[in-house]
Amino acid sequence: MEVVEDLHKNREPVPEMKAIYFMRPTAECIDKFIDDFKPKPKYKAAFVFFTDYCPDDLFDKMKKNCAKHIKVCKEINISFLPLEAQVFTCENTEAFKSLYSPNSKDRDQTLETIANQIVTLCATLDEYPGVRYKKDSANGNKLAELVDNKLARHYELDDNSKKKGKTPALLLIVDRALDPVSPVLHELTYQAMAYDLIPIKDNTYEYKLKDGSKKEALLNEEDELWVKLRHMHIAEVTGQIPKLVKEISASRDEKKQADGKITIGGLSQVMKKMPGFRKQVTQKTVHISLAEDLMNHYQKNVEKLCKAEQDLAVGADADGQKVKDPMRTLLPVLLHPHDTTDKIRAVLLYIFSLNGTTAENLNKLIQHVKIEEESGYILNWKHLGVPILSTPSMFSFRKPSRRDRSDQETYNVSRWTPVIKDIMEDAVENKLDVKDWPYQSECPSAWNGSRAVSARQKHKGSSPDDLRSGSRLIVFVLGGVSYSEMRCAYEVTHANKSCEVIIGSTHILTPRGLLEDIYNLGKQPMESFNIEDKP
Repeated sequence: MEVVEDLHKNREPVPEMKAIYFMRPTAECIDKFIDDFKPKPKYKAAFVFFTDYCPDDLFDKMKKNCAKHIKVCKEINISFLPLEAQVFTCENTEAFKSLYSPNSKDRDQTLETIANQIVTLCATLDEYPGVRYKKDSANGNKLAELVDNKLARHYELDDNSKKKGKTPALLLIVDRALDPVSPVLHELTYQAMAYDLIPIKDNTYEYKLKDGSKKEALLNEEDELWVKLRHMHIAEVTGQIPKLVKEISASRDEKKQADGKITIGGLSQVMKKMPGFRKQVTQKTVHISLAEDLMNHYQKNVEKLCKAEQDLAVGADADGQKVKDPMRTLLPVLLHPHDTTDKIRAVLLYIFSLNGTTAENLNKLIQHVKIEEESGYILNWKHLGVPILSTPSMFSFRKPSRRDRSDQETYNVSRWTPVIKDIMEDAVENKLDVKDWPYQSECPSAWNGSRAVSARQKHKGSSPDDLRSGSRLIVFVLGGVSYSEMRCAYEVTHANKSCEVIIGSTHILTPRGLLEDIYNLGKQPMESFNIEDKP
């Protein structure tokens, strides 16, 4: 008999059974574990697996109280969540407040925890990367130092009692303030758009069937259609669904082809294909429904917002003409009956485009959007280091210079490229300025994201197995990463072939979720306001 139970809940003793403990090495978990064996053991024996390095004081405490009951005690490096093939998260939504709130009392402890999680990621990938961070980011600098020191300790000795050298990998630590635009814009690629406009919880999408009944679908790596569609522009998605279903079906058929002779075994194979066929039909139904939902949102409301948002973000219109008066671009959005959240997003893009505005102008905007009591949605960006009010010293704040992408085909409503993509490309091409991106520790001479790295990396494809023999760029974004930024990791990997880009963060952002996080930075503990409550 197998039973899975929560360590933190009351459980009935089962003294004839052995228990496997899968837990984080925290004081709370250790105390709960000890309670299971003192004064009277709940289980016959304990097999303990920690998700991370267990501090000596906690290990000694457990050993002192429960040593005779513990049969196995191991540390395994999985204190991060692999979300997608090239995306991971620390699953720590509370980190945002700890890192940026002026009232934070646990900033250092939060950075320490994040550093341990990044080290376990590197250990899992068997990488010992060089570490760089964005200059003028206090959190980034501190985290880079912590990670580098912890990596050095982790790799001090390997199984052969030899010190492990650096691998052809680079870890870049980026702060959310580097690009406030990308997580605020209305993004029109399938995945980002879905998580922005549809109430998807725990990656579960609820849709209606023709008979009016409701069903749920999980949007994850198991859904082949989702994986193929998620980074496409919504304008292409609907037309691609039938074509991709055929491709997936043909690919499966090729793998399962028998020799053509009808046998009991062959008939069995045909029967086994039936669930796969049903799965394809279901996936097709799910994504046609989701694409239609998104297009309805776009035509009803989002289309009107996108032109203004793109002009403000890019600083030019679709014809390449510079936006000389951003207020003229913003005004139609404020005058239209968009919901409050969309107006807040547009106002923020206006402010970001100017690197801050005057107090008088800011007050007028806040009054116009009618958020006098909730002005923290805008004002609290200052806690991230993003200029909201312009000051005489603003010349010291400069936006990052952008790559020229004017020769790339794009949709007029999707001209913005996340800043992180420029940084990824510069890192892969060894073009990051050392003054802006100091080294905490240098990469080995073998590091070079371009194709000409070494003979073993030449002529490689872009499959995961091929990429493992090349170099790796690991980008960690403090303060949350958006879906559009996640997409960039795949795009840069695909374009470069010999360098795999992996992106991770404290948590995954949606625009509404980020605005809520920003608002709550100014709140005292136990106070909160949910943007979902606003009309």
